[in-house]
Amino acid sequence: MEEMATFSIANSLSEKTSLGNHVGFTRVKLLTETASLLSDMGSKTVSTDSKDGTLDQVKEVHDVMSIVKEPVDENLVKLPSVVANSVSLPIVEKSQSKGVKSVYELEYIPLWGTHSVIGKRPEMEDAVAVVPRFMEVPIKMFVGGHVVDGVNSSLTNLTTHFFGVYDGHGGSQVANYCNERVHVALEEELKAYAQETINDTLQAQWEKVFTNCFQKVDDEVGGRISRRTLEAKGDTFNVTSEPVAPATAGSTAVVAVINSSHIIVANCGDSRAVLYRGKEVVVLSNDHKPNREDELARIEAAGGKVIQWNGHRVLGVLAMSRSIGDGYLKPCIIPDPEVTFTARAREDECLVLASDGLWDVMSNEEVCEVARKRILIWHKKNGGNVTDKGNGNGVDHAAQAAADYLVMLALQKGSKDNISVIVVDLKAVRKFKTKS
Repeated sequence: MEEMATFSIANSLSEKTSLGNHVGFTRVKLLTETASLLSDMGSKTVSTDSKDGTLDQVKEVHDVMSIVKEPVDENLVKLPSVVANSVSLPIVEKSQSKGVKSVYELEYIPLWGTHSVIGKRPEMEDAVAVVPRFMEVPIKMFVGGHVVDGVNSSLTNLTTHFFGVYDGHGGSQVANYCNERVHVALEEELKAYAQETINDTLQAQWEKVFTNCFQKVDDEVGGRISRRTLEAKGDTFNVTSEPVAPATAGSTAVVAVINSSHIIVANCGDSRAVLYRGKEVVVLSNDHKPNREDELARIEAAGGKVIQWNGHRVLGVLAMSRSIGDGYLKPCIIPDPEVTFTARAREDECLVLASDGLWDVMSNEEVCEVARKRILIWHKKNGGNVTDKGNGNGVDHAAQAAADYLVMLALQKGSKDNISVIVVDLKAVRKFKTKS
């Protein structure tokens, strides 16, 4: 595997800092910037040209203030439906030097930002992982046995990037272990799977890889299989079968693997991934709640019960029906992820992954609109045409502004949980044209 940078985002607020003062300052600062920007925009009309992949009219940033003022419905969050999966048709891009390129041959530099806060909880149990250039994944994992017209036959692997949000409960141990381990276990599974003769559909092969990955991590957490631990001194490893955490600890996991052609999401628990495609919200994960009809049937078939106790809970305890860890609730609680395999499109604006501290107080539509508009506002304020995209190893300022704003809104709307957000800007180029 190539050298990679792993970013573990911990609580950005010191426990000694007043949360109220921080939120108030952040809100005033962000709203002041927005008001100033809107004032500056009054003298300009910004248009867009759909033929060259540019943006919708930036005048829509005027709507951002109304989003802040909207009341929050306590029943805002609904069970999402999983998007239908499809095999990518070759998207092409014009290149001055080579004429036409397939989407598989394009270099995709990830543009991302993250924000994670303890909120009103006594302990930070969330963890966030970002691994740019996670690994070179065999192209057959994205096209199967098909021959893609116009693709160089020497292209065997696609550079792929990894994003993950883990929401722990019963302690932070399992979320922190997932933060360090899931992407490594996924790489191990992908390398092993690449050596096999594959007859599965693209959807099925990713389901198999992610299921094996999550099960391996779950077994390591519970001490059912041995794992390597780095010694305190040197680079040598010990092997141990000790559990990572008590059987009462666990974590959700929502992870996304992204490259130039596809977005693959695996979800276990009630964290969530949502794609904004044009003006349409595409939900890429399905919350694992105990009262979901299929989950309720599975739990009861395993000998468990769902009890109403401050919400629907497995055996009256856990408010989600799948997780990594939680050994004391097995076999009712399982680590099996649900996986979506989605071809990217030109209209894709951004991807948001977050823990339920965000989704408890904001709808999918609201989150996507806010993320898009904050990205637009940042680019407008900083000159529109941004040619220096960096190498993807550090945060993108526009995506970071969107993540910061979403967390601020969630706190303002009364979220009582830890809040962790990743925003991935999927637009390679954002152009702003000003009419004279």
